[in-house]
Amino acid sequence: MKAGLKIALAAVAAAALTLSAANAQQRTIAIGTGGTGGVYYPIGGALANLLSKQMPNMQATAQVTGGSVDNLKLIGSGQSEIGFSMADAAVDALNGEDKFKGNKVPLRTLMVLYPNIMHVVSIEGAGVDKIADLKGKRISTGAPGSATEVMAFRVIEAAGLDKDKDMKRERLSVAESVNAIKDRKIDAFFWVGGLPTAGVTDLAATPGVKIKMIDHSDVVAAMNAKYNNLYATSVIKAGTYPGQDKDNQASAVWNILVTNDKMSDQDAYDIVKLIVDKKADLVAVHKDAASFSVENQIKSNSPIPWQPGAVKFFVEKGAKL
Repeated sequence: MKAGLKIALAAVAAAALTLSAANAQQRTIAIGTGGTGGVYYPIGGALANLLSKQMPNMQATAQVTGGSVDNLKLIGSGQSEIGFSMADAAVDALNGEDKFKGNKVPLRTLMVLYPNIMHVVSIEGAGVDKIADLKGKRISTGAPGSATEVMAFRVIEAAGLDKDKDMKRERLSVAESVNAIKDRKIDAFFWVGGLPTAGVTDLAATPGVKIKMIDHSDVVAAMNAKYNNLYATSVIKAGTYPGQDKDNQASAVWNILVTNDKMSDQDAYDIVKLIVDKKADLVAVHKDAASFSVENQIKSNSPIPWQPGAVKFFVEKGAKL
């Protein structure tokens, strides 16, 4: 064999080995988000784009899901590596309680994100002015597999109502709830999310519709007495939604980004570093990403054990973890 041919064949073989190694190192990461009318989905999509562009040999995809509960179950079954969740749903998953009865999910916190605020939404003419008025009404308490449903049940319980006996209950996503209330098929709906939520903005901006945000912060003390101080009072400021002419006294819980207990410390470190370094890219998609700050990385903001690699990064940045 001629020397030139040998060199050419060697070069082809080397290139093949390099390509094979690159393919072997390529990893796919699935991120559980939420419905298209909420906040998890657009931010999750932006995060997937960031990871795919900035993390070597990683391809990330954002999954449309029912929300927190679905995301936690996907992590538990190994179908996704990262998920957005409310802290209360994550505690249930970690402990194998409520919707996770007998199926504990070994979760780790990557990052505290932003506070999720419970919206109890009605419209003029529906006869709902306060939480007690939900009795006898047609209500949506959120999509199956969502943390909206988990928290809605707790708000209803703390208000002294029975979710099964005192109301006709639907299980709709925020987008479905908006359409249903526009069509007068329901009288009110629950939605827990960031500010503003696109679906609620759409309802408030609908011609001929006057939105009503129902105050309920007075139930937080009763919720905390039963659920270990997971909740806080909050305010949805007047003008957050079109036609909202007064502050809404609401309840809130932190959102967290979680993974399973198998993620490497290096991956966790690199992922949270990327989120902090490129926060402006995420804020451009939704302003709630402005809360993705080192200052919010406080142990008490997440009841889930922290991933050591994430802790290492945040401590380096001055967080008191």
